[in-house]
Amino acid sequence: MTIADMNRLEQAARVSMGEFEDSEASAPLRPPVPYASSGLVALGLVAVITAIALYELIY
Repeated sequence: MTIADMNRLEQAARVSMGEFEDSEASAPLRPPVPYASSGLVALGLVAVITAIALYELIY
């Protein structure tokens, strides 16, 4: 099989696969998480860890 034959087969495969819609490609993209939300989560985790550490030190 020559390179030209392989190229023709690849092109034919792409054309035939173009008839089927890819569900992932057509799915709407989710918006990125805003930085404020991830910052609030990090701040919450730090607060919980600090509270646990203080509780362990006091009791």
